[in-house]
Amino acid sequence: MYAVVRMRGEVNVRGSIEDTLKMLRLHKVNHCVILEENPNNTGMIQKVKDYVAYGTIDSETLSQMLKNRGRLEGGARLTNEYIAENTPFDSIESFAEAVIDGKATLKDVPKMKPVLRLHPPRKGHAGIKKTVQQRGVLGNHKEQIVTLLNKMR
Repeated sequence: MYAVVRMRGEVNVRGSIEDTLKMLRLHKVNHCVILEENPNNTGMIQKVKDYVAYGTIDSETLSQMLKNRGRLEGGARLTNEYIAENTPFDSIESFAEAVIDGKATLKDVPKMKPVLRLHPPRKGHAGIKKTVQQRGVLGNHKEQIVTLLNKMR
């Protein structure tokens, strides 16, 4: 599973890239979506790589993000009780493991918002105009996206 976080705003963005960001549901800075690894999502991520940070996440990180930032319609927090009542899983941790394994999707939780609104990172960004290879934050972080997500919890 990919975690994709929008890092840059919409000023001077080419129209096709703006449309791709809208299709990914990344409307604002510091919004995060969880996408499965397939050719369609990979192509869209590749197109917007200069505006987002992305990488692969594990079930522990996903469960932590859902606990801290998962929201339902109306702004209520996502809780273990809600997961147990409305899905076949007993906790957020087991649901996150099933999502990572491909046995479930985030759409299986009724009324859950697909976008996680994150905080700006503690201690600031390394630079939103440079790629990871240039010591910035844009582009493919691979497994190191976990450190960025922890800073933005």
